[in-house]
Amino acid sequence: MRAIALCLALAVLPGPTPQAATGCAADAMLVFDGSGSMAEVGHDPTAATRIIEARAALRRVMPDVAPYRRIGLLSYGAGGSHPCSGITRHFAPMPDAAAAVVVAVDALMPGGLTPIAASVAAAAEVLEYRTQPGIVVLVTDGNETCGGTPCALGAALTAEARDLTVHVIGFRVVHDPFSWNSPEAQGYDGQTVAKCLADATGGVFVSTETVDELVDALRETLGCPLIGELGAGAPPRGRG
Repeated sequence: MRAIALCLALAVLPGPTPQAATGCAADAMLVFDGSGSMAEVGHDPTAATRIIEARAALRRVMPDVAPYRRIGLLSYGAGGSHPCSGITRHFAPMPDAAAAVVVAVDALMPGGLTPIAASVAAAAEVLEYRTQPGIVVLVTDGNETCGGTPCALGAALTAEARDLTVHVIGFRVVHDPFSWNSPEAQGYDGQTVAKCLADATGGVFVSTETVDELVDALRETLGCPLIGELGAGAPPRGRG
């Protein structure tokens, strides 16, 4: 009888708040690739472009993860005075950011190049990484193409940060055979040099080719353990 009474008592207790339930305390910045290659048409002109598929993935993921973590958005690509200066901080981490993320990414007009290092550094500053724990989730379809050095940045962030983790999701990564504008790209054939950001900060690198794979990777990196268990079949590997 005591066991039954205890079960009934637990059943009527109010549930914990989302963040308390998941321990999802660290704020996150999503760094999204809005470069020109995201809108490129491949061999099949009827196939969806990367930007269309990435938007579809975000529509599926954000309502699941945003209630449990404060999320902000930064994009790179079009909009600058030259191809490498189009870095836009849309908003800092805020509660229930699902609609804001979807609207902002839907409005992107891909263009410009890929300043990965500068974009991740800007996202880390938004998170006040020297004094606050935080997570950066980078979605990119290629290598650094603006002369930045993601590997050197990863080492610097690790040395200076209180507790910053950078997760990198490669989405249908385009191999760039010309590495003059990506001095660290050698040795990352078939991957993005941004992988070393994850390696340096204890994050995960996930290579994705389909919308479903991108959805799973976003859940794993932006989500909390509870979200990972329900949505992807396993808890996230990363910290936060």
